Amino acid sequence: MAAAVSRVGSPVLVGLDPRYELLPEVLKDGSDTSSAVRATAYSVFCRGIIDVVASRVAAVKPQVAFFEQLGPAGMNALADVIAYAQQKKLLVIIDGKRNDIGSTATAYAEGLLGAEGQSPWGGDALTVSPYLGDDSLAPFVDVAQERDAGLFVLVKTSNPGGAMFQDLVAEGRPLYRHVGEYVEGLAAKTAAECGYGIVGAVIGATHPEQLSELRAAMPHTWFLVPGFGSQGGSAANVAAAFDPRGLGAIINNSRGINFAYTKAPYKEKYGAALWQEAAGAALSDMIDQLRSETPAGNL
Repeated sequence: MAAAVSRVGSPVLVGLDPRYELLPEVLKDGSDTSSAVRATAYSVFCRGIIDVVASRVAAVKPQVAFFEQLGPAGMNALADVIAYAQQKKLLVIIDGKRNDIGSTATAYAEGLLGAEGQSPWGGDALTVSPYLGDDSLAPFVDVAQERDAGLFVLVKTSNPGGAMFQDLVAEGRPLYRHVGEYVEGLAAKTAAECGYGIVGAVIGATHPEQLSELRAAMPHTWFLVPGFGSQGGSAANVAAAFDPRGLGAIINNSRGINFAYTKAPYKEKYGAALWQEAAGAALSDMIDQLRSETPAGNL
């Protein structure tokens, strides 16, 4: 991840969140809205986004839910999108937020993690939930180590409801600090020359104070930061997620790039006919903002 981010000079992570109602009309097949037709449209759309961003970002993050929603056809489309992204030399973070215990956790990890034929899905990294405890994370860590893959553990999420459990105080500290401490321990044990380990944390852009707090407490942990753009996070909000080199964080933007053609100022300039150009312009603007307002300018 450090090498890829440094190579492109950008910490942007592009989420791939296909939603049929938001796709450009040119990708839809008239009145046929069957799962097979939608799945084909999802594949074409996501590959189109990948074509736009491949030379300027380190990774993409397909959201499994939108593909699962379409059943088997959708899962075939997901496999196609993952393979296409890797052909374009992008890292692929599968956003599935999986977890379980024992052999079930191992099955999830072995099925989803490991590129180049190591697993059926070929994910370079996977998002996981920590709330079943350390024995649920251990199988994921073991498989990730064996296969040179990575994990991103939910620590402080961007949604308002996350505080319901994550901010509960136990032994004098909020729960997210306990989770963050455990994740940092795993990251430190697996740290490479860049200073970061294979276990990262999901921490929302909508919590800038917690980003700063957790960066200080988690110096070996990659942060995957959702919430930029559509959820209200700005470049200034995420500045504290980086180390002075501009490493340590990847900033996700899904809807703001995927569907830029539906939003000002890109809607007026490009419209649906030039949806890829709109996505490219939104990406350029995001990269410029991060370079000017965060340590990412040092990449």
